[in-house]
Amino acid sequence: MGEKIDTVIVGGGQAGLATSYYLKQLGREHIVLEQAAQAGNAWRNDRWDSFTLLTPNWSFCLPGSEYQGVEPDGFMPRDEIVETFEGYVVRYQLPVQYQTRVLAVEQQADGNSYCVRSAEAAFEARNVVIATGLFQQHKLPAFSSELSTNLTQLHSGQYRNPDALPPGAVLVVGSAQSGCQITEELYQSGRKVYLGVGSAGRAPRRYRGKDMYEWLYLAGFLDRTVDMLSSPKARFTGSIQVSGRNGGHSLNLHQFSHDGVRLLGRLRDGRGNKIWLTPDLKENLIKIDNVEAEIVKLVDGYITQHELDAPEENLSQLQDGFAAEDVSELDLETAGITSIIWAIGYRFDYNLVRLPVCDEDGFPIQKRGVTDYPGLYFVGMPWLYKLKSGLLVGMGEDAEFIASAIGGRAA
Repeated sequence: MGEKIDTVIVGGGQAGLATSYYLKQLGREHIVLEQAAQAGNAWRNDRWDSFTLLTPNWSFCLPGSEYQGVEPDGFMPRDEIVETFEGYVVRYQLPVQYQTRVLAVEQQADGNSYCVRSAEAAFEARNVVIATGLFQQHKLPAFSSELSTNLTQLHSGQYRNPDALPPGAVLVVGSAQSGCQITEELYQSGRKVYLGVGSAGRAPRRYRGKDMYEWLYLAGFLDRTVDMLSSPKARFTGSIQVSGRNGGHSLNLHQFSHDGVRLLGRLRDGRGNKIWLTPDLKENLIKIDNVEAEIVKLVDGYITQHELDAPEENLSQLQDGFAAEDVSELDLETAGITSIIWAIGYRFDYNLVRLPVCDEDGFPIQKRGVTDYPGLYFVGMPWLYKLKSGLLVGMGEDAEFIASAIGGRAA
């Protein structure tokens, strides 16, 4: 059958390591199986060179190693993030087995244990924690394979810096955090940039004397639970436009337009050197502006309710993006576009769990990470329980909960 062990954690990212930390505190035997060769793989290999945390350093809350540095309101660069994860594994001697890709998790006949199989070995485990997250596979549209082979196409996770791209204009598709940050870096480097705009919202980096993330944390925005969402689809809303680069600053598509970025609506198809777009740019810009207005209203209400001494602030109301022509097609060659960066997110796939544990969207069916199958758990995804369940500032709470649930099961 394979080596017997109390608990197997599948995935050695932040949630898997946090769960391992808590299990070690409880003295529970376990192993973390990670397919990458080193700690911090997503941060190490799926982020561009100038990447920084988008949230302030104080929110970097690996359990037992919360941020204690001299810049709590700064934004940690990529290499420091990776070093922190490496040091975390060493400091707590977490039992991580690298270069081990789990192929299947199967329930045993007794209904209370599982077979966890990799290409090299198998484990018989009383408990299994799936901590592979939502960002498993680069998402690309089906029509990307129909575009000209003369184009350089990269997912945002493969982008590194402007100099790594061939000369010419760049089309960035997707306007959530990654797409906007990459767009800004490209046009500030002198590139002509076209940006396919979605409806991911915007928020100011700082407002009324604090970083906006701190306001959202204090106001309970990150503590919203999944039952408060308008629909299950809302779990997958794009991340808010903001940057941590150069000390942190706001991102605004109207400013991008003012600076020369050519804003476009959503891409819907493409062949050869031509793409077709939905002419919804202005509609999307209105949605983005409205998100900022709602977030600001939330913070203003919190400040009033708690009678806080916070200076009044009126945000600039830019309108430049509305002047852009909303086109339905674009010839890439005529526009001088030689590269496309797909910043449209990631796919997740839990088919390695050979049980019907996912809903119609492929999202785990669970309550705060606990499934209906004894000893099978999920951790590390946004909206498992709260919005912050997938964030550095909050995933530790879920990891501790899951570790406690495992601790409550008979060994």
